[in-house]
Amino acid sequence: MGINYVVFRICYEIQRRAGLLARRFPKSYRKVSAIDVLKWREQSVKFFINPNLNITKKHSTVHLNERVERIRNNQYLFFFHEWLQMADWHSNPKSGFSYKPRMHWTSIPDFQEQAGDIKYVWEKSRFCFLYDLIRYDYHFADDQAERVLSRIEDWIDSNPVNLGPNWKCSQEISLRVLNWIFALYYYQYSAHLDQRIFDKITYSIYCQMRHVHSNMRFSLTALHNNHTLTEALGLYATGLLFPFFPESDVWKKQGKQCFESEICSQIFEDGTYPQFSMNYHRITVQLLSWALRLSEINGDKFDEEVNRKARKSLAFLSSCQDKTSGWLPNSGNNDGALFFPLTASHFRDFRPQLNALAAILNIDLGYSQGGWEEECEWFGIKQPVLPKVDTVPATAVFSYPDGGYYIARDTHSTTFLRCAKYSNRPFQADNLHLDIWVNGENIMRDAGTYLYNTTPKLTHYFAGTASHNTIQLGDNNQMKKGPRFTWTHWIRKAKGSISEENGLVIIDGEFEGYSFLKKGIIHKRKVSKRHNELNWLVEDWLENVPENIPMQQIWHPGNGFFEQYTIYAQDAAGNEIMPETGCGWYSETYGKKVETPRLTFLLRGNYIRTEIKKLD
Repeated sequence: MGINYVVFRICYEIQRRAGLLARRFPKSYRKVSAIDVLKWREQSVKFFINPNLNITKKHSTVHLNERVERIRNNQYLFFFHEWLQMADWHSNPKSGFSYKPRMHWTSIPDFQEQAGDIKYVWEKSRFCFLYDLIRYDYHFADDQAERVLSRIEDWIDSNPVNLGPNWKCSQEISLRVLNWIFALYYYQYSAHLDQRIFDKITYSIYCQMRHVHSNMRFSLTALHNNHTLTEALGLYATGLLFPFFPESDVWKKQGKQCFESEICSQIFEDGTYPQFSMNYHRITVQLLSWALRLSEINGDKFDEEVNRKARKSLAFLSSCQDKTSGWLPNSGNNDGALFFPLTASHFRDFRPQLNALAAILNIDLGYSQGGWEEECEWFGIKQPVLPKVDTVPATAVFSYPDGGYYIARDTHSTTFLRCAKYSNRPFQADNLHLDIWVNGENIMRDAGTYLYNTTPKLTHYFAGTASHNTIQLGDNNQMKKGPRFTWTHWIRKAKGSISEENGLVIIDGEFEGYSFLKKGIIHKRKVSKRHNELNWLVEDWLENVPENIPMQQIWHPGNGFFEQYTIYAQDAAGNEIMPETGCGWYSETYGKKVETPRLTFLLRGNYIRTEIKKLD
């Protein structure tokens, strides 16, 4: 990570342990001059939620009644797959552990085995559930203002400034503030938004963004990822929309500058993202939609380079997307984050978020009409007025060497190969993983993420090589796993290519890995496929592997694979290799795992030829 990172983290930890950091984050901030709520409603700055909001009523409102009833009963949807009861703001509904609400956030450990995953505490405090209430309010004309404002007030009363787990992460704070802002503007003319509650909420927003601004250097130096972008947007939006705060001009200016510089540096030139995660890239897409739309309607546009990188991101993500389902490969870390859920679409469906950003940029991604259009309408944009600027060809090949992705698309299938070298922190040991999609079905898939805080065995599986469709040497990962999110022995040498001639697509990839076992171990993979034929030929070569280390080719078939497809492998001499069927895991969303079949072919020698084919 570099010497600057190491020095900063050491100094930061010394300050934390000595109590110096706590002094920078006091238990209260000075009161700010209140603004009359009537004057706030009349101010010249604009938000994309306005009195002329016009959302198409045909959009799906499936389950909204049930969801709102659950929220009334203090049940919340965790990571878009599991409803859990959570009556307070500090308890983990899975482990039962409760954090001390009066403990300063700097004294709360990053990892406590008995506490479980702290994301289960943060999830409710993100206030993403407000979007269910607001959408229900709009679609059913059933006023939810009192319920929304009372939940916000209860959080403020239960989470004193800089105390408790919900002040520990600046990204969580920024996200909460953005969601409160959305709610404030939706209910800006409500009789329930009186002077008392307006003052209380805006003062809490002020305190939370004071915290974020004071800790911004940590995000810029130690993280440099979607956390930094969220915090920069939080500062910019707060500074722009609440100009009566003393620091608003500074927050607006610094937030905008930071967001611009981070977008330009974080998004690679080929449009890929340095966290090597489809879901984290989607977070960036949503943040871009907020930033670009908010700046546009206030005549404060971002640098054109931000728009250019946004268009690059859309091009990359849409080229990876299965057009039938709207899903993308479950590649990289997936922590269940979807910051602004404004449609009834499935969590794994990227169409709402990609479509909204495309609408803001006047790009047509070629989607048909559907419920995913609702998100762009909440940004005040009607889809039909957009000119056609760009679409993803039905049959094409794509190369993204900066991020390490190679993709072939045809009428019915998408073939996706991962091949990357790292100058940025790696997150999963997934080199030469092959993902295959046919007509909306992920027939060969990535196992996903499951949890960040779980048993060492499950962490090793989901983050490691064992959960990917590639070759594994023994029980070893391609890189050596360190604590938490860290890896050592990064893959520094890798290259890939994709070509198409007369309908035959060939994807080549190779990397040098396992350097903690021996220097110079090389894995090469070649994938051959003809356009519009459901037949994949996969060839793997291993070089310089130490003796007595078993080598296995791993596959994670999707549901229904064995009823529709066959897989056959042979060695260099043409002898068939019979597969061993074991138990693997699949995590569609964060915190959820199901047991699934896992196929392995034990290599005889250093070559294996595998064919995946649709049954006649």
